[in-house]
Amino acid sequence: MSSITLKAVEKWFGNAQVIKGVDLSIDEGEFVIFVGPSGCGKSTLLRMIAGLEETSRGQILVGDRDATAEPPNKRGLAMVFQSYALYPHMSVRENVGFPLKSAGLPKADVDAKVDEAARVLKLDAYLDRRPKDLSGGQRQRVAIGRSIVRDPTAFLFDEPLSNLDAALRVEMRYEIAKLHQTLKSTMIYVTHDQVEAMTLADRIVVLDFGKIAQVGSPRELYEKPANLFVAQFIGSPRMNVMPATSVAELTLPKTAISVGIRPEHIDLVKKGAGQIDGTVDVLEYLGADTFVILSCAEAGQITVRVTGSATCKPGDVVGLSMPTTRVHAFDADGLAIR
Repeated sequence: MSSITLKAVEKWFGNAQVIKGVDLSIDEGEFVIFVGPSGCGKSTLLRMIAGLEETSRGQILVGDRDATAEPPNKRGLAMVFQSYALYPHMSVRENVGFPLKSAGLPKADVDAKVDEAARVLKLDAYLDRRPKDLSGGQRQRVAIGRSIVRDPTAFLFDEPLSNLDAALRVEMRYEIAKLHQTLKSTMIYVTHDQVEAMTLADRIVVLDFGKIAQVGSPRELYEKPANLFVAQFIGSPRMNVMPATSVAELTLPKTAISVGIRPEHIDLVKKGAGQIDGTVDVLEYLGADTFVILSCAEAGQITVRVTGSATCKPGDVVGLSMPTTRVHAFDADGLAIR
């Protein structure tokens, strides 16, 4: 295991700059996840760490070693891709052990490492099967096993669950979380799925057009977003944002241009009893929760999360009560001011 440090890292494709001076320190054994919308540079940044993309400017350190100019095979990192890239004619045992066999290790050593990886990933019963006889989740575990046997300095995951259906993604999130607890290895993980980021990461790096918008624990990003971009990217449903002038009854900083509040922090009350009123448009019943979507004049569309079934119905006019302590204020540049 080792720490990974990025110092003023940039990536240019011709005249287009896609990574714009990123500084980041990842501690040994830490699980860090890069998130952001499509095109924000998260996969490019991961590939730069892996050595699969050249670093245009800046430094990448693996431990205390400057790895900026090193080829991928010298960095000691293992990458797990979105595609499993398994050899269809090989068994699970042969696929997992292939990197070691290619490196010329004795068969006994290869077998021992493969058996240990299979134990950790619960693949013991599948070692003699071919990839076509495995589920998507099992194939992804084989791909991860192929990385584990190399005993890498750190694991790099590039959207490894995006090819799986919803149920398998939940299962594999659990498997990856347990894997990190077992191996205690440094892991860097790229995803566009904020649920994966919130449930897996020690820290999340939110990227916006090649720059870091905020770095912090899942709780820090959810409860104290540094700007409007993070406030609306982290959280599902997303944070409600409205003009500060639309909720005049709230005591706000003078520089506040917009305010935000999470759907679960709004209470539905009688008309006129809250800061604003709204007309119920749609109810989205999800079992434990219901999302109430309302039209609120100048404030725009507002989503409220209520527990269980909502007592209101489309067309009802209700009040929205927003505790001041739960309201986030943002200035003209979109930066949080409280």
